[in-house]
Amino acid sequence: MPIPPLYAHEGIRHRLVGAIASGRLPQALLFEGPTGVGKQRLALWLAQALMCDAGLGEGCGKCQHCRLVLTLSHPDVHWFVPLELSKKGDADKQVDLVEEALGEEMAARRQQPLYEPPSGLASHGIAAVRLLLRRLVLTPALSRRKVFLIGDAERLVPQTGAEAAANALLKALEEPPADTVFVLTTAAPDSLLPTILSRVVRVRVARLPDSIVAAFAQRELGERGQHELAQRVALADGRIGRLLADGAGRARGAEAAERFLAAVEAGPVRRYEVALGLQPFQARGGFTDMLDGLLERLREQARIGAETEKVVEAIARVLEARGLAQGNVNPQLVAAVLADDLGGEPA
Repeated sequence: MPIPPLYAHEGIRHRLVGAIASGRLPQALLFEGPTGVGKQRLALWLAQALMCDAGLGEGCGKCQHCRLVLTLSHPDVHWFVPLELSKKGDADKQVDLVEEALGEEMAARRQQPLYEPPSGLASHGIAAVRLLLRRLVLTPALSRRKVFLIGDAERLVPQTGAEAAANALLKALEEPPADTVFVLTTAAPDSLLPTILSRVVRVRVARLPDSIVAAFAQRELGERGQHELAQRVALADGRIGRLLADGAGRARGAEAAERFLAAVEAGPVRRYEVALGLQPFQARGGFTDMLDGLLERLREQARIGAETEKVVEAIARVLEARGLAQGNVNPQLVAAVLADDLGGEPA
């Protein structure tokens, strides 16, 4: 099944087409912007433009190269996504496991190209970078060039002090082969190593207009009810990806938010028990789902006018925690401080 078309981002696309036509496209790009705005889809669009036979500056959608990119099957487009490996092994075995897991993930996305964000424990480990470096030295199999897409690149550093994978990538970004283009994407550029940021050209990918999000929901998701559509578009806040994450992740976040608020009401002992029950080594995934659930609940309270000043303050606290979570801080500490803030007691 081909992936859905890229919606909007015309300004960036125009600049990239111009760079390709003039032969000035940087070999290492970083697409940065809020989660769900379409950074990885934009990167795949760029890969298609680079592979296309038609020479139009962007993909024609009809040639063999375009068809292979659109079905996530092109042998020279290497899409690396965060993984959560369940098996252990030596270094060589880990590389093989990553290759197998990536193959399974791409197969799943070919079957269902509208995918939810990776789990909170998923990351780009050193084995994934070793696999990338192994593929980097290969001659292109079908095209004149290779494209390496590293989605959610902030997960190269899943926690402070775990920079091995990011460091292993530095040399490749500094001196990529002449036939290779790297595209990294991130919602948290400050979480990347400064040495990586210094080796890429940063491209800001902005939120989309509500009209574009609504068009995607209608055409790709079959949304028809106007009231429900308007609600989902409002919650998406300019991010198509939020429409796709509204299922299981949103439900888990709402349930976790309920448990967290119950712990806040129960007092300090229960608060710290819940905070210490969070995974200490990964601030994304379930923890950010919970924070998003809290935000939705608080915003709903604000809409119905419940203790406006108190709710606004609580929203500010949760937004602050959400920002900290994107910076690889310990979620146990953030949760403990947030629980005390919401409970009206000093941390």
